[in-house]
Amino acid sequence: MTPDGIIEFLSGLDNVLTMRPGPGDGSPEISWGDTFFYYSGEGGIPSSAQPFATIVTKNYPGDEASHLDRPGAFRVNIAAGRAEFIRRVGRAPREINGAPVDYALEDTVLPHPVYGAAGWLAVVNPGIRTEAVTHDLLRSAYERARSQYERHTETGRGR
Repeated sequence: MTPDGIIEFLSGLDNVLTMRPGPGDGSPEISWGDTFFYYSGEGGIPSSAQPFATIVTKNYPGDEASHLDRPGAFRVNIAAGRAEFIRRVGRAPREINGAPVDYALEDTVLPHPVYGAAGWLAVVNPGIRTEAVTHDLLRSAYERARSQYERHTETGRGR
């Protein structure tokens, strides 16, 4: 899998807003070159939503455990939610603190090194072993974001 392939996959889903920060758009320079995916039922940037998935291509301060400073390294981050997290990791998100994990392992579904406790999963350089599960996780995260948007819209809270 490549970042472009993941972007193409997610862009093919209805109402996905793909943000690719870069020079001149007001985004922080550290985010340039990364990609953020939101469910956007009305076509604009959701005001209170977090992305349901991201692709990062570099280390961020405090998030160096995946060693994304290697040539060609990238990480897909997925808001999997508690149930899916437990299914993939075998423990609840809040039970991972302090557990020894090699966050730099490639082509392996892992807890996110920073946001794992919030139910996020990560895959560094997804490949043959994780292609299908990465697509499944991304589709599931998209559906969760869509459902959340619809619930908020139905209750009049909007986004």
